[in-house]
Order: sequence, then structure tokens, then C-alpha cells
Amino acid sequence: MPGPLAGYRIIDVTQMVSGPMATMILADQGADVIKVEPPGTGDLTRALGGGPRGIAPLFATINRNKRSVALDLKDPRGLTILERLVAGADLFVQNFRPGVAERMGIGEAALRRIQPNLVYVSISGFGESGPYVHKRVYDPVIQALSGLAAIQADPHSGRPRMMRLIIPDKVTALTAAQAMTAALLARERTGEGQHVRLAMLDAVIAFLWPEGMARYTFPDSQSNAMRPEATRDLVFETTDGYITVGAVSDAEWAGLARALGHQEWLDDPRFQTPAGRVKYADARLELTAAVIKTRSTAEWLARLEAEHVPCAPIHSRDEVIADPQVRANNLIVESEHPHVGRMRQPRAAARFERTPTEFRIPAPLLGEHTEMVLREIGISAEQLAELRAAGVVAQA
Repeated sequence: MPGPLAGYRIIDVTQMVSGPMATMILADQGADVIKVEPPGTGDLTRALGGGPRGIAPLFATINRNKRSVALDLKDPRGLTILERLVAGADLFVQNFRPGVAERMGIGEAALRRIQPNLVYVSISGFGESGPYVHKRVYDPVIQALSGLAAIQADPHSGRPRMMRLIIPDKVTALTAAQAMTAALLARERTGEGQHVRLAMLDAVIAFLWPEGMARYTFPDSQSNAMRPEATRDLVFETTDGYITVGAVSDAEWAGLARALGHQEWLDDPRFQTPAGRVKYADARLELTAAVIKTRSTAEWLARLEAEHVPCAPIHSRDEVIADPQVRANNLIVESEHPHVGRMRQPRAAARFERTPTEFRIPAPLLGEHTEMVLREIGISAEQLAELRAAGVVAQA
């Protein structure tokens, strides 16, 4: 049974993470994603972290369910082929710095002349105007500028810390995937395409704002019932490991106090309201940590779960794969990649009852589907041989 986006064709000239991960989501949902890469090197993530035959683990995960066409867009013949691909496409996505796509001849205006109802998506670091527009950008740059690194600062020294995951790239990917789908839905209703613009900086600030920038939400308010910025995190050491535990509601706070054997905390005026527990979070969490370090992980989890307090052991990465809930969700899928062997990856998170997602094809070799795709748009074997000889498309 086809996925919910079956029948849509996407031409994807993005590299790295934000664009490819966004189109992976749509590919999982059935869209035909044609990944256009430069011959020779291809997407730069092919080489990140190793991996045989130009398929590194990162690349393999975020480029599944796509077909790869290796095409030199600097050659007029390569550009002509791209235009023929766009003529039969629903959506085109690029993540060049502003102005680059236009200089290449693949800007929104140029491609709309070929496909008038095209959804054209531009992903950038900072947007189309302003002092940072032409800066090169990677994930840590956005972590720095958005405030994310400051939010993660060491509670004792105040030194900012980077997230060890590429959060800005992934947040941008999720935002882009939703925006692409919304634009396609709008086109179904109106018959008109549009230009969707998305900056990584915008996506990340919008993502972290609700609680990360809460003190700036009501600029005229003098309320100081805010969690101190240097408050410790929710990692608690036990006698044999680490757990996390959080109590937000009054009932959960009462349950935590009972589980830890300190019901006198319920009489502390600092902690008698949710706002007070936020304002005095540091004191509250230090009290909690001092108690939790006296017993084992299993003992505390049993006590806390009996009182219906949200809690969990802090897993190593090995333990994540073996976790019984992860297994019950059938989340981690094993398959045989034809070029790199046995592979593990998570299935698509969203489950559709009537139009399920699936792994149709593994992440491709560079240019693996060039001949197939070009033959679909009417390029003959003789023309293909000439293009290969000229280096416009990759060798088979």
C-alpha cells in the first residue's frame, strides 16, 4: 500500500543534514525524491564518519528511500537535464546560501517558468537579508547565535556548552518537512505553488523560545517566578547509576516527597505551588539529589513508579536499543543494505493506519539511479553515453 505522499515528485539538491533529513521524511511517506548530487564527491555527508563505498552511517540514515542522480549543474547540459526533471516535479528544494541558486540558474523565478505550480523551498542559515546572510553556517554557529549554547551553560562556571547532537540541523529539517507538506496541501486546494523560505536561525529560536526564553515573553511583567538559569539539570546519581525524575503537578510533588521519605518538604512554603517550585528549583533539586544518591537505581524507580512520579533510568546508547519499550514499539529496524551489509535504523516515527510508511530502497550510491531517472525523462542510451563521456553525469 503506498504511503500518504505517493505520487509526488521532489527534486532535492540539498546537502549535509537539514535538507536531506527533511526530504527523507517525505520519502518515507511515499514521495519520489530524486537526490541530485555533483559527480565525484556527491553530498559531503557521504564521507563523514567513514563507511564503505561512500555511504557513511549519517548519510545512510537520512538519505534512504531516495534515488541519486549525479549531475554537473555547472555545465549547461546538466542544467538542461535538471530543468527537464523539474518539469515533472511537484517540489524543488535547495539549501545554498542566498543568491547562489540564482547565479546557477536554478532560482525560484527560473524554475517557475518551467513548472508554474512548483513548490520551491529555500533553506538557509540566516535568511535572505541582514548582516549574516553570506556567512557560512554549520550547526554550532546556530547553537551559538540562537542562545542554545548559553542555555546549556555549565551551572557552576557559566561556560556555554554545545549540544552534542546537531539539534539546529534536525529542528530545521522537521520544520521544513512540515512546511513542505503544508505547501503541497495548499497547492492541492488552490492549484498554485509558492516559495517557502526557512532559516535555521529562525527555526531554532522558535523551537527553544517557549521555555528557553520564557522570561522575555512578557517584557512588561515584573514576575520573577522563573527557574534560575544556573539550576542543575534533572540528572540524579544513585548508588549504582543515574536516573531522571521530575515532578510538575502538586500530586507529583507530593508523590515524590513520599517516595523519597521527606513529606516535610510539602510544608516548605517555597515548594507549595508550581510557580514556587520553579522559582526555587535549585534548592528543591539539591535536596532531591542528596536523597537519591543513598539508594540504588532499581530501588528508587520502584518507589517513584509506585507513587506515579515521572522517572526513568538514564540509558547508555547500548541500553537504548535493548530497552523493552523501544522493542515493544518495533522502533529499531534491521535490514540488509546491498552495499554495506547489515544495517540498523529507526522506522519513521509517525505511523499511518491506511497509508503506512516503508523502507522501499536503501540510501543510494552516488549516481546509482542516474540512468534510470534520465531514461524516464526521455534521454536515450546514446545521449546518456555522450553525457557520461563529457563528465556531465557520473560514470556508471
